[in-house]
Amino acid sequence: MSLRMPRLKPDLHHHHFHVDDLRAPNALLLAMEGRAPWEYAALLASTPWLRRLPRGDGHPVLVFPGLGANDFTTGPLRRFLDGLGYVTHPWGQGFNFGPRQGVLERCSHDVRHLFDAHARKVTLIGWSLGGIYARELAKELPEHIRCVITLGTPFTGHPRATNAWRFFELVSGQSVHDAELMGQIRREPPVPTTSIWSRSDGIVAWRCSVVAPSPLAENIEVHASHVGMGMNPLALYAIADRLAQPAGHWKPFEPHGARRWFYRTPGGTQVD
Repeated sequence: MSLRMPRLKPDLHHHHFHVDDLRAPNALLLAMEGRAPWEYAALLASTPWLRRLPRGDGHPVLVFPGLGANDFTTGPLRRFLDGLGYVTHPWGQGFNFGPRQGVLERCSHDVRHLFDAHARKVTLIGWSLGGIYARELAKELPEHIRCVITLGTPFTGHPRATNAWRFFELVSGQSVHDAELMGQIRREPPVPTTSIWSRSDGIVAWRCSVVAPSPLAENIEVHASHVGMGMNPLALYAIADRLAQPAGHWKPFEPHGARRWFYRTPGGTQVD
């Protein structure tokens, strides 16, 4: 499996971009990434509340870390989901330095193995660059995938609208200006897909994570940093809500009551 194989043209007609799409998050937002430890503290404080969420049905969940990160960073998320009754699996390939030779092939093998071992479809969760892997795997193996959830993943917008693009090019050997690559990434997976993102993301310009809503795709906006999104209580609640849906009966996220104060679920193709 390769992100370079298909010859596709960039598909932008589903989105409306502003000049801001050409810029990465500013220095203030980048500095605010330092609040990630507080998000972890909030996770610990909210554990009793989160434990009252619906129990999981035991289906397998494969979790991919972000650029330059490893499975240690997804530990809190996986422990949270394990505690609810899901069977989580790390990606198991060390630090994520991009889709280098053999990386996605190993991911594809792991998805097939989990599908066969559990005789159930697999949920894929990807943080930042890991979300690109999840989306691409769902395009390759839709019959194996239950749903995809991404956290601060830049799958659309301008390729330089992140504060990590130079690092990506350095460690992966790929160019963010590859039109065929970007066109492929922008295509939506043919499975239920949830994009969780934050306007205060200091690494990825938030518009790069906005999906065009459809019967199989939705946006959930949370108040979170990029680095702390995978352990932010609001993000984890939304993930648990998505996973608790019966297989084959996916519906968009609808926060009720007081939860409406904490979540926004943009329903249009343009988010101002």
